[in-house]
Amino acid sequence: MYEDKILTCKECGNEFTFTAGEQEFYAERGFQNEPQRCKACRDARKNATRAPREFFTAICAECGREAKVPFQPKTDRPVFCSECFAAKRAN
Repeated sequence: MYEDKILTCKECGNEFTFTAGEQEFYAERGFQNEPQRCKACRDARKNATRAPREFFTAICAECGREAKVPFQPKTDRPVFCSECFAAKRAN
């Protein structure tokens, strides 16, 4: 029913493919307009409005290594590095 279309990004001017699957997704959601920007420009536009994340340094309660976390650590709760956190979550 749908066929891939080649569109031109209004931001960078490069051509990009509006795939049949994407067209079907747009139709299911009731979107009337085709995308105006390529994926790279859409992502850049989204990220431009976001404030940069602040990271805090903490010591991992499991292995003792330094860990960077996106929240202010509290003294009453343990903080884990990403490896130890993933291992705990897997158990």
